[in-house]
Amino acid sequence: MKLSEKDPADNKESDVVKKKLNWSCSLIVASLVGALGSSFLYGYNLSVVNAPTPYIKAFYNETWERKHGHPIDPNTLTLLWSVTVSIFAIGGLVGTLLVKLIGKFLGRKYTLLVNNGFAISAALLMACSLPAGALEMLIVGRFIMGVDGGIALSALPMYLSEISPKEIRGSLGQVTAIFICIGVFTGQLLGLPELLGKESTWPYLFGVIAIPALVQLVSLPFLPESPRYLLFEKHDQAGAEKAFRTFLGKEDVSRELEEVLAEGRVQRHIQLVSVLELLRTPSARWQLITVVVTMGCYQLCGLNAIWFYTNSIFGKAGIPPEKIPYITLSTGGIETLAAIVSGLVIERLGRRPLLIGGFGLMTLFFGILTVTLTLQDHAPWVPYLSIACILAIIASFCSGPGGVPFILTGEFFQQSQRPAAFIVAGTVNWLSNFMVGLLFPFIQKSLDTYCFLVFAAICFAGAVYLYFVLPETKNRTYAEISQAFAKRNKAHPSEEKMDSAVTDDKTNGRPETDSSSTLDNYVKNRIV
Repeated sequence: MKLSEKDPADNKESDVVKKKLNWSCSLIVASLVGALGSSFLYGYNLSVVNAPTPYIKAFYNETWERKHGHPIDPNTLTLLWSVTVSIFAIGGLVGTLLVKLIGKFLGRKYTLLVNNGFAISAALLMACSLPAGALEMLIVGRFIMGVDGGIALSALPMYLSEISPKEIRGSLGQVTAIFICIGVFTGQLLGLPELLGKESTWPYLFGVIAIPALVQLVSLPFLPESPRYLLFEKHDQAGAEKAFRTFLGKEDVSRELEEVLAEGRVQRHIQLVSVLELLRTPSARWQLITVVVTMGCYQLCGLNAIWFYTNSIFGKAGIPPEKIPYITLSTGGIETLAAIVSGLVIERLGRRPLLIGGFGLMTLFFGILTVTLTLQDHAPWVPYLSIACILAIIASFCSGPGGVPFILTGEFFQQSQRPAAFIVAGTVNWLSNFMVGLLFPFIQKSLDTYCFLVFAAICFAGAVYLYFVLPETKNRTYAEISQAFAKRNKAHPSEEKMDSAVTDDKTNGRPETDSSSTLDNYVKNRIV
């Protein structure tokens, strides 16, 4: 073999080594700790109210009777319970609207740290509501926990998106969805009667929330801030270089710095755009529409309806009522497993196949589930087919639609646009969540089992839209993703000239310089 020739096996081995190097210890710790105190708590609070429902209603009745001298009216009790459940979404919307204001001054990391204050205060309020005999404490605690969730689901994906190399950005972003599923499963597990799902211990179900928040509070300060935030918004060149070295696990970060500067056209001199300015930006129009569609479908795809029907379907399959909570754990397990598998394959398959395929499979299984629920009394094996459909729908959701929308929101927009974009995405997310909670009982009452056809239509429409509009973002820089939308937007993003300049430099054979000189040259020659 000639010395100039390279063995393909060596290239393959080099790619494997490079991929391993991308996963530095700091990057793994940041994703795990960040998700534990953020998206985990969101998922936990989605499921934690299910098990203690009868005990909380009894507590409301006793408190009402003690204060007013007579039992609570059933309609009033239903209203109070509905408020307790749905106020979480209202708090989430408030938290989403606060993200940009807090993040502008504190950055991504310290926004997550401050957010732990909401989680801990909410945990104390809800855990002490029974001893204090104050139902208002539980409702206010749920609202504050919603604020925590709203901030977490915007700040965490932003942080993970900005600290990760583009080669593993999807896998790292999927950590958000994985920990949502783990949170849901943990809420189901701790809600079992043998653990905390009892009349005397249900307040501890809410007090547990403080533990992940405290873990994040003592761990995250030892990790760096987002290097993109330091470079563009704080103008801290040295801090950004240090953060890149920590997260990438290597000393030479000149290539990454060059990519970041090229993508943002030296955005240290560009102000963060407002939501209104983002809505008026032609070069971001289809990115926004796509985020609205994916986030809307994320909440309106019918997964909440699945949770509503699970117990009745398991009951009709002949499972004893006392065994149903344990069987329900299988749904949380399937969720978590599907999310983990998605995180492992997302950098191989890409975002587009997982998202379109997930919504497409949900459409198929919703259709089959409608048929099996309609015919479930015709044969003893039909309810078991319904159970299989439920598990398939949950797996389809978590394989793509459950996590990819958060990743896309971080990938579609430049640094100056990203906080406003997450406000739009979060607003759609929480309003859709509230809408499902408000309208689903009426849809279910009117259509009964045929209500799943509504969700099948939503999933199908989402899959068709994404098939025609969504480009693949795997292994692309933010500037390249903006260029992918440029033709559809009929307006070139502001970075185009910057990318052309960088390309010209490389074409003309100009040497690449090291990190600090690269930054200085860009600042001198490429200032907007």
